[in-house]
Amino acid sequence: MPEPAPYGGWTSPIGARDAAGHGGRPGWPTAAGGELWWTEPRPLEGGRVALVRRRSDGTAADALPAPWNARSRVHEYGGRPFALVGGGAGAGGPSVVFSEFTDQRLYRWEPDGGGEPYPITPEPAAPAGLRYVDPVPVPGGRELWCVRERFTGPAPTDVRRSIVAVPLDGSAAERGDAIRVLVEGHHFLACPRPSPDGTTLAWIGWDHPDMPWDSTELLVAPIAADGTVGPARAVAGGAGEAVVQAGWTADGRLLAVTDPGGWWNLYQVQPDEGPRAAVNLCPREEEFGGPMWQLGMEWFAPLPDGRVAVLHGTSSVRLSLLDPGTGELVPGAAPHTEWAPALAVAADGGVVGVAASPERSYQVVAVDASGRSWTPLTGAEGYGPDPADPLAPYLPRPRARTFAGEGGREVHASVYPPYNPDFTGPPGAPAPYVVFAHGGPTSRAPMVRDLEIAYFTSRGIGVAEVNYGGSTGHGRAYRERLRENWGLVDVADCAAVARALVEQGAADPARLAIRGGSAGGWTAAAALTSVDVFACGTILYPILDLAGWRTGETHDFESQYLESLVGPWPAARERYRERSPINRAERLSAPFVLMQGLEDVICPPVQSERFLERLRGRGVPHAYLAFPGEQHGFRRAETVAAALEAELGLYARVMGFSPPGVPPLELVQS
Repeated sequence: MPEPAPYGGWTSPIGARDAAGHGGRPGWPTAAGGELWWTEPRPLEGGRVALVRRRSDGTAADALPAPWNARSRVHEYGGRPFALVGGGAGAGGPSVVFSEFTDQRLYRWEPDGGGEPYPITPEPAAPAGLRYVDPVPVPGGRELWCVRERFTGPAPTDVRRSIVAVPLDGSAAERGDAIRVLVEGHHFLACPRPSPDGTTLAWIGWDHPDMPWDSTELLVAPIAADGTVGPARAVAGGAGEAVVQAGWTADGRLLAVTDPGGWWNLYQVQPDEGPRAAVNLCPREEEFGGPMWQLGMEWFAPLPDGRVAVLHGTSSVRLSLLDPGTGELVPGAAPHTEWAPALAVAADGGVVGVAASPERSYQVVAVDASGRSWTPLTGAEGYGPDPADPLAPYLPRPRARTFAGEGGREVHASVYPPYNPDFTGPPGAPAPYVVFAHGGPTSRAPMVRDLEIAYFTSRGIGVAEVNYGGSTGHGRAYRERLRENWGLVDVADCAAVARALVEQGAADPARLAIRGGSAGGWTAAAALTSVDVFACGTILYPILDLAGWRTGETHDFESQYLESLVGPWPAARERYRERSPINRAERLSAPFVLMQGLEDVICPPVQSERFLERLRGRGVPHAYLAFPGEQHGFRRAETVAAALEAELGLYARVMGFSPPGVPPLELVQS
């Protein structure tokens, strides 16, 4: 029988170190023969990314030993960091080419050959000054093609991008001119995909100030017999249309995910008939794609029998098999409610992906060619809560909700009420709630097993993850609600969800908090300086000064993102100034904790430091935690644990409860 106890003071077996060390999402499954490879983050190993190999006999283990770290920094968010290119000399298994995080060179390794990885790209003149991502093997086995990012000067925007051919024999390690430039032209390039017969290259390109979910082009060009790429022509996309993935079927048909009708759907492109001849293979008001934050993301995969594995949905993402001839969708057997944009085709013609649910963390999953059976390749067998997991009984029971925002507009959210089988709240008393604002902001918060959320809910603190206007998953119109309204719509939607939970009797109006990281950190800080809803807030690696961020304090990829989110610079300079939390210090009175990675080049420490300086002398209770060695988003287990305990400590101090084993956070009032 659950014991009545004050919210926030429940005893929970889910510690900060449990949440910090649970691993994270596997990525980039890749098949070669009967083998499968993928990446896995290792927070207990300094946050490195490991390569995992599953052999044809079903055994799986880390293939790439520490301290090797398979992670690209192209666009700073990276993408697919490795490719399987066939066995090396005298080796029985595949040869692996991967991007090593520390120097960003490509390395080749024959894991069955007994040697160490060796570089196949030159050492850059400046540290990490040459970066590579989304490598694709090409017929003949002599090269792989990929996107290269080359820094040409000291400014973060001094960048040139190309699609290049890298020889696999290692000759380019000392002679950079051995790397052939295949494509340039656009400032941003993505998704290089040669046709199966080797005669045509397809890729995606776009330019500032567009982001890849605003406007992109799908281009094709002939590949000559000597491997050079001829003149390009656009075959899909353009102003107000965003192609986010392209790929070829085995018989040479070009497919693309694009959104001329306002929803990302799957199209068959007719390269010889022009962009308007593209055929929507399954017209639906659902998303068959998403924002291209990383290069190499895949929402579809053509199967050998002509069908296409697709990911689609609105509030959730599921796997189906599409018959392009009839448009029929057959749901895949795996019951997971969320799939990451990372698909591969197995040797048996089935599909391999990365999927999760509210009960299960992301796991690598295989669905057979019929679509009627599935096998977990990582994690526990079966579905639903893992009976062998001692934390499973303490996981929250979330619900997808739609709330009414300003003007009656819909606001989507996932609500995680407090839950612990051993406790219940005081009769009739509302619970403290924390509103989570996701990053991006062009992104979404999936409803999956998340021990960071369970860390709070199992102690009697509710969580509401808000997919505010501007989030993906609900079509272009919902996504563009944030256009020139960042800091307004996102804040108003988060506040609307909090107020609605209060009105429904679920949340205590005096014990509401807001938290977010990156763009979510911006929303948290903007809310604390503009609306009188939240008693305190957690601000993680945030944007705080729009003008500074727009004029050189971030990386190239997002350096003109604010043109759409806020307005054209410098014409909208006053809007940049007025909305920035750094210029609203006099409006801030709620306690907060600010946490920052000291090696963050996306939201650099200078923004946090400048914000704190503006607050000096105002007596606002706060704490500042700066973490050496952390970049944008915390990866090391010890950092994640410290951040969670500090966050809970803030809520304990402000909301007046005592979580067992976690002291209240010490706040200063400088």
